[in-house]
Amino acid sequence: MNYWTHYLRCVYAKRTIMILKSLRTFFNNELIGYYPDTEIESFFNLLSEDILNLKRIAISQNLYAVVSGKKYERFQKAIAKLKNYEPIQYILGNTEFYGLIFEVNPSVLIPRPETEELVSWIIDDCEDRQDICVLDIGTGSGCIAISLAKNLKHAKVYALDVSEDALKLAKLNASKNEVDIEFIEADILDCDLGNIKFDVIVSNPPYVRELEKEAMSANVLNHEPPLALFVKDDDALLFYRKIAEISENILKPNGQLYFEINESLGEPTKELLANNSYNNIELKMDIVEKDRMIKAIKR
Repeated sequence: MNYWTHYLRCVYAKRTIMILKSLRTFFNNELIGYYPDTEIESFFNLLSEDILNLKRIAISQNLYAVVSGKKYERFQKAIAKLKNYEPIQYILGNTEFYGLIFEVNPSVLIPRPETEELVSWIIDDCEDRQDICVLDIGTGSGCIAISLAKNLKHAKVYALDVSEDALKLAKLNASKNEVDIEFIEADILDCDLGNIKFDVIVSNPPYVRELEKEAMSANVLNHEPPLALFVKDDDALLFYRKIAEISENILKPNGQLYFEINESLGEPTKELLANNSYNNIELKMDIVEKDRMIKAIKR
C-alpha cells in the first residue's frame, strides 16, 4: 500500500460524513483482499438498499447524496463485521427465501437457494392436494415450513426444532409472513410425536461431516450454528436414519418423505430408505448438478 492510499484510508476512516460515491470507493478499498470484487459490490448494494432505501439502479443516480450520522455509522460497522467474515445476512438481519423475507440471526442457518429447490419440488407435487398435513423437522428459521404454508393453502403445517432460540425466531417469521404453523420444541433423536399422522414430512437435517470442515468458508464455519450443520464422520446419516424410522410410524401410507442431502451421500441415503419402509425413491440434482434432495414414498 503506498503512502497516499494509506493517507486517504486514514482520512476516510475518521470522517462521519461522505457522499455516496466516495463511500462506495472507501467500502471497496476496505474489503479488497477479503472478498472478490463482485461480492463486495453485492454487499454494498444490499447495504445501500437496507440503510439508504436505494436499490442498485438508484445508487448510480444518487452518487452525490450525502451519507452521514447513524447511516454512515452502520456502513462502518458493516465493514468491520465483513472483515470478520460475518455473513451479510446476519449483518442485515434478514434474507429472502422463496419470495418471502425471513429474519435470521446466528441461532439459525441462513436459508440457501438449494433449499428453495426442495421447497419447489414439494409444492409442485402437492399444490393440488386438499387437507394435507405437513411436518418440517429441524425448521431453524422456519423457511421451509413457512414457504410451504404460504403456497399450499390447504395444508396444516407443523414445524419442529430442538433449539428454543430457533423456534422463537421461526415463530416471528411465521407471524410476519402471515401463516399459521404449529411449532414443536423437541429433539428428533429422542421424542414422541404422539398420534399425529402426516401426509408429507420434510427435513434439511445436519449433514456436513467433520472431515468436510476444511473446505468450508470462514463465514459459515465461524458464524453459523454448528448444531445445525455437522455430524460425525462415522455416522453421517444419523438424522436421516432416525427420521426414516420415526416416519414409519407417523407418515400415512403412500405419504411422501423429502430430504435435503449431502451431495456425496446420495446413494447411501437411497440405500438407507430402501432398507426401511420406502419405495419409489427419487434422487434429484440441484441447479449446479449436485445430488441435493431425495424423495421416497412410504409403502
